[in-house]
Amino acid sequence: MVSNGEYMPHPQTQQQKHVELRIKELADTASKKLGISRRKFLAGSGGMAAAFLAMNEVFGKRFFNVSPIEMFEEAAAAENAPPKNLFVFDDQTHIVRSSSNGAQGLRALAQGPGAASTAAGFTPVTVPPFGNPNNGRGGNPAGVDQLGGTWTPWNPAHLLRSEFDVGLLHADFPPNPGPPTTVLGEFHLGQYINRMYLEAQTSVSIISNANLGLFNPGGGAPPGNHNVAESLQAEILTGWQTAQCRDFINQLAGSTRALAHGQLYVGIGNLADPLFGDYTQWQIENMQPDSWKGYNIASAAKLDTNPNSLMVRWRLDDEAVAYPIYQVIVNNKEQLKKHPGFFNICIHKGLSANGTQPGGANNTPLFGNPDDMVKAATDWPQLNFIIYHACIRPGFWMLQALQDIENLSGSMPPTTMTDSHGHTVPNIRWSTQLAQIAAGKYVVGAEPSSTSPSSTRRLPNVYAELGTTMASMIVTFPTVWAHLIGQLLYYMGENNIVFGSDSMWYGGPQWQIEALWRSQIPEDIADRWHYPPLSEGAKRKILGLNSARLYGLPVAASKYGDGNLASYPTAPELQSGGRLDTLLRGVGYPTPVVSANLIPDDRFSKLKRWAEESGRGRSNARHGWIRTRV
Repeated sequence: MVSNGEYMPHPQTQQQKHVELRIKELADTASKKLGISRRKFLAGSGGMAAAFLAMNEVFGKRFFNVSPIEMFEEAAAAENAPPKNLFVFDDQTHIVRSSSNGAQGLRALAQGPGAASTAAGFTPVTVPPFGNPNNGRGGNPAGVDQLGGTWTPWNPAHLLRSEFDVGLLHADFPPNPGPPTTVLGEFHLGQYINRMYLEAQTSVSIISNANLGLFNPGGGAPPGNHNVAESLQAEILTGWQTAQCRDFINQLAGSTRALAHGQLYVGIGNLADPLFGDYTQWQIENMQPDSWKGYNIASAAKLDTNPNSLMVRWRLDDEAVAYPIYQVIVNNKEQLKKHPGFFNICIHKGLSANGTQPGGANNTPLFGNPDDMVKAATDWPQLNFIIYHACIRPGFWMLQALQDIENLSGSMPPTTMTDSHGHTVPNIRWSTQLAQIAAGKYVVGAEPSSTSPSSTRRLPNVYAELGTTMASMIVTFPTVWAHLIGQLLYYMGENNIVFGSDSMWYGGPQWQIEALWRSQIPEDIADRWHYPPLSEGAKRKILGLNSARLYGLPVAASKYGDGNLASYPTAPELQSGGRLDTLLRGVGYPTPVVSANLIPDDRFSKLKRWAEESGRGRSNARHGWIRTRV
């Protein structure tokens, strides 16, 4: 269970340990027969096949379409691999601005005391709780970590093992996310181009962003932000920077390969921000967003115009907070001509913080549950609500979902949910509820801790996105994945599910594309719960065609002239001091800021200002005929 440094991974289960051991055994045997090193074997198609074979064998079901001959013949592997003509639209990807390059929070906690953590500003303290400064916070009042120590490395040096440990965190490596350059940093723009388009089958990707206060590794209250500018300072990538990266990639490629999210900052205060004015309108005029990204869990709602009040969390169906922002977007419907996905509202739901267990204090829409979906999707049928992470509640703890599905020790009632048509399925918290809501089949009270009303009609404008949710279960808890994708297909249908990799957090996305393409729902699971098959046609829709429809491709795939995507390492814009390098190290918006203004600033506007400044005056005469008394 691999962490990207953003969350604490669950320890390996016995089955996962068995998979690792079995891959090694298969790799040892196959590499000897082929006369190559085990490392070289694992890096190729044979190693991929060995991994899928091991999972099928250990988990006792045919979760992946793979045959043993693939370990030895590339032609055989190609038959089951994603086809060359597969259109892949990655609905959720991330770039880190070049000014953010240091190790942070949980990464330092994972690495333990050493050179890397010291360089990141984490040093052992001399007062309790000792060790990492994150201990004693974030739900850990005892001052020790989950392993009982004050600063226990997740990957101690004496446990590191050959091929399987490349890139894992330890006390001295890696020192940061990569070289501190725009072109080479592991999460920066140059490497994004390499991983997404040159090493993977990605056809088109959306560059996303996250509000300040969303993630605060190590726990504690998120830092307060009073206005948009304060929030932008700490974001990994601002909306304006996102658009600049999009435009550069497309110019480099000579076609539309990247799209850009605008950011949802809601509430009356963000309609009258002291720097930007109406921030939503400002983004429309200055960055031309292709769609919108919002986080209910982020402190992104400014409820008043008081400069001293803090932004807070919000919900999708708040008529006073969210609806005015939706109206601004709808008022700019002319944007649909150039940006057909302009009405797509992409919302982070799920993967939530502590306290979201059933009945927990944070089991609310503000932390990601779907109780706000029925009203929002009904009131705004012209908008598409694309729910990121498929609303999965267990914040990276898929073991809980497995326990619930199989009624194992530690399961939490209710372990099943029955819809309005009498069909019962395992309760994958928040995701099952979202799927039933979208299908118009959710029954009020089916999830006892929920306040959602019944959903009595299908909501065709609600979509499930798979970013991180799929990545954190498909090769670690494949039983959970089979039920999740089965329920989404059953309730929402193959036309309302979209693929997202959440890369670069997980490196390049090709392994996820491969895993999804080979994935299948085992017959015994499908038969028992009446799940539709995960057919090749459904996979093509999920991996790309559904998003192509939502974003108007290929209509929106206009040409940008001749380009050469492979030339990015030498692009002057990415070098130190270059245009992209400079803006990705800057404040995140153009300066000086000009507030949003619906009046065109064209040649006539400039001529009008000249006339006014020169004192030419104007005529108030009204011409026409009048009738006088005779």
